[in-house]
Amino acid sequence: MSAIAVVLEVLFNDPNLARSALYRPGGIGDGVPLRIFARRPDQVIDFGETRLHAETSLIDVLVASIEQPRPGDTIEIDGQTLVVQGEPVRDPERLIWTLDVRPQ
Repeated sequence: MSAIAVVLEVLFNDPNLARSALYRPGGIGDGVPLRIFARRPDQVIDFGETRLHAETSLIDVLVASIEQPRPGDTIEIDGQTLVVQGEPVRDPERLIWTLDVRPQ
């Protein structure tokens, strides 16, 4: 395991930084417990002569926790279910998935 992977494990397991969640492939089943970072950055999108402000919800999760996430999978955080939309993206080191999610 690389030094970066070890540090990421520590960060994702820190109760002050990361959150507990349940991952359900295809949105079904009992769920797989995992640790996540939830981010909600705003995006400004240019559409012709108009600029649109959009709220987004992104979830970061260790690749070691989820083998191959897909659109339609769900993540439950504090009783709220979020659906993965779009294709998940890995970071350059291939250690973290970034999932674009929306409320169910």
